[in-house]
Amino acid sequence: MIYTLFLLASVVAAETEHPERELVEAEVSQGRGRELFPMLISSKCARLCSANHQRAAVNDNGAKTNPMMALGDATKGPVKALEMLALNDDLNTVVQSDSMCTRRHAMARAAGLAAGMALATVNAPGYAAETKTVKMGSDSGQLVFVPDELKICKGDSVTWVNNKGGPHNVVFDEEAIPGGVSVESISMNDGEQLGDEGATFTKKFETAGDYKYFCEPHRGAGMNAALTVA
Repeated sequence: MIYTLFLLASVVAAETEHPERELVEAEVSQGRGRELFPMLISSKCARLCSANHQRAAVNDNGAKTNPMMALGDATKGPVKALEMLALNDDLNTVVQSDSMCTRRHAMARAAGLAAGMALATVNAPGYAAETKTVKMGSDSGQLVFVPDELKICKGDSVTWVNNKGGPHNVVFDEEAIPGGVSVESISMNDGEQLGDEGATFTKKFETAGDYKYFCEPHRGAGMNAALTVA
C-alpha cells in the first residue's frame, strides 16, 4: 500500500512539473496539419533561459554576479522568443506560399534570424531586396538584351551593363508600363547613352506590373526586352 502511494505521488509530481509543455503539446496536436514547423516555445525557452541565466550569473573568475544583471545579459543572446516565433512563421511561408517573392523574402528573413539578427533588422524595408543584372549586347556582339525577359520583386533594382555593340540606352514604352508610372522616371534621360563597355544604368522598381523597354539606337534591329515586377 505504501509503495503504491509512493508511485502515485511520483506520477502526480511528474505531471505537474511541466504543465506548460503538456499544454503546448496539446495545442500542437490539435493544430496538426496547419503548422509545418511546430515549436515547443515554453519548454524550449525554459531550458534556454535557464542555461543562459546560469552562464550569465557567473563571471570569468567564477564569481557570482548580480541576478538582475545576469538576466539582462541573457536577453541579449541571439535566440529570443519573438525571433523564434518569426523564424517559425517564415519557414512555414517558404513551404506554403505560392508567391515567388513572398517565399524569397521569408527565406531571407529566416536566414537573418538564424544568423542572430534582430527582428527589427530583418523586417526593415528593402532587407530582402535584390539587384539583377541585364547585359546590353551579348558576349558575341549581338544587339540584344541578356536576358530579354526578367522577373523581379517590388523593391528590387535592375542594373543594365553596356557589354558589347554600344552605345546603348534604356527607354521604356509608355504604352506598355503600369498605370501611374511615369516613363521619364524609369527611362534614361533623353540623349543619354552608355558608350563605354562596363558603363551601367540602375533603376529601382516599386510598382508591380509588366514593363516593356528597348534600346533606342538599335530598336530597329530588334533590341527589345520585357520586365515583370511581382
